Amino acid sequence: MRFIEECAKVRDMLRRWAVDTSQVKDKSAWTVPAKKKEEGLMKKQSFLMAGLLVLSSMAATQVARAQESMVVDIPFAFVAGNATLPAGEYRVQKLDGNSAVLLIHCWDANASALVITNAAQAKEPQTESKLVFNRYGNRYFLSQVWTAGSIRGRQLPISPREKEMPQLAQNETKGEVTLVARLSTVRP
Repeated sequence: MRFIEECAKVRDMLRRWAVDTSQVKDKSAWTVPAKKKEEGLMKKQSFLMAGLLVLSSMAATQVARAQESMVVDIPFAFVAGNATLPAGEYRVQKLDGNSAVLLIHCWDANASALVITNAAQAKEPQTESKLVFNRYGNRYFLSQVWTAGSIRGRQLPISPREKEMPQLAQNETKGEVTLVARLSTVRP
């Protein structure tokens, strides 16, 4: 945001220097001496290049983060979207860098699911990567996926099966289970 404000200031300064002098009789009063003008432009170009370098490094970090996946050991069977998945070690990753679709894959059981998610936002950056499950008795439903260091996460819509659970499990307690995941680079 600060970079954008600085660019706007530079743009305004350049506009002031580029005043139409065709209607001014004493044009020397409106021009900046050539040496100062060159120095000013070089400073602005240097500033612009530094800003672009910072922006490109931030973009590269986001691209690298989008390529990361989470690995988590889930000790119970659970529902993700419309799929019931067995216990095991799972890799959870976005299908594409900016995608709302998550791929959840278990190497051990060769089970996987693609789930459509909604954006979620926390008040503070997450301290650890994690998966959050809604629990009804001994049934678990994947609810949220969070990445360490980010305030943005993914929220799974409540599935039709999960909507039925409060009525079916009246005597069973509803709870929330959080499992910590570790970040891992994507396997080819």
